[in-house]
Amino acid sequence: MPRLFTGLEIPPDVRMQLSMLRGGLRSARWIDPENFHITLRFIGDIDDRTADEVAAMLDTVRRTEVPVRLSGLGAFGSRKPHSIWARVEPSPALLDLQAEQERLLQRIGLPAEGRKFTPHVTIARVKGTSAREVANWLSLRGDFQAPTFIASRFVLFSSRASQGGGPYVVEEDYPLLQVAA
Repeated sequence: MPRLFTGLEIPPDVRMQLSMLRGGLRSARWIDPENFHITLRFIGDIDDRTADEVAAMLDTVRRTEVPVRLSGLGAFGSRKPHSIWARVEPSPALLDLQAEQERLLQRIGLPAEGRKFTPHVTIARVKGTSAREVANWLSLRGDFQAPTFIASRFVLFSSRASQGGGPYVVEEDYPLLQVAA
């Protein structure tokens, strides 16, 4: 039974910039740079037949390339932080791509995603790290900026059931239409 999600890949130069943020935080489990991504829609553990339906439905998406800009850092879990992430600016193209995937996956019977879409790249898991330590770490690095890049495809990733952080495998890729110059 595969565990699936859709997402955007992070180009090597931006992965390198994100990886330079590693360190300085007790108990942090840093995500390997090759596993950095922007999750568009978590699908979860599904059977092979449903996975085939998901892949076929995603093949109907016809959207243009998505400009992606990472700007700032944050943490999920205010009193008990559990993840540190780089913020992805929520452009209309990104929000529309995510919303279309949500609609299509519900159409084949998958339950709606229970959480509001917050575009981000998880860079560390911080279970056991205090809110004060995370706040101090963020205050020193919170002005993080990366150059805008163009996502020319989205992918269907699989992962093994784990604590998170990969490894992730690209099962299918779906090109996005080039924007006319």
